Parts: sequence; C-alpha cells; structure tokens
Amino acid sequence: QVQLVESGGGLVQTGGSLRLACAASGSIFKINSMRWYRQAPGKERELVARISSGGSTNYQDSVKGRFTISRDNAKNTVYLQMNSLKPEDTAVYYCALFQAGYGYWGQGTQVTVSS
Repeated sequence: QVQLVESGGGLVQTGGSLRLACAASGSIFKINSMRWYRQAPGKERELVARISSGGSTNYQDSVKGRFTISRDNAKNTVYLQMNSLKPEDTAVYYCALFQAGYGYWGQGTQVTVSS
C-alpha cells in the first residue's frame, strides 16, 4: 500500500501564494507520475498538474504560468507552488501517485482564495 499525506492548504487573499506538499510512503518502487487534482464545490475533480518520473510537467491551461509542480525523489514528495491565486482556484486539492497501473490518493487539503 501507498500512503499520501498532503499539507500546505489554507486561506489566502487574491494574488497571494501557497505551497502544497504531498509526502508518499509505503510500497513505493517505481512511480510513473505524481499529480495534483482539485475539486470545487458542485464541480467534477480536474487535473491541475502532472510530473512524470523523468521530470516532465503538464499543466491545466488555467494555471499555466501561475502554478509550478516539482518533486523531490529522495523524499518521495511532490510540491505545488501556487502564485497569483484567484478565487476560482478555491477547491480541495488532492495529490495522486500512479505506479504499476494503480492510482493512490491523498485525503485532500482545502485551498480558499478570498476576493
């Protein structure tokens, strides 16, 4: 089993910044990718950013230029640096890890951006 623990969420004003972290532990042997998703009230969960085992990254169009995903392989930790936050970024943010065809999810961390 793989456990994911997210941290770093909170309340911030429009234009502010937050840094999310997700630490993975357990049966980790070959991570394919780590990802951040988010789910706003009344909306479906959506992919925000993804980083592959080789370090290549992809972002949802709405966060390009504002969010940066990175990872520390030695610590099995993935980060999401969020700058220039907007009220529409308000959501529960989930970390996900994919390996060997399986996906593992964290419990989520709330990010609220006030206008």
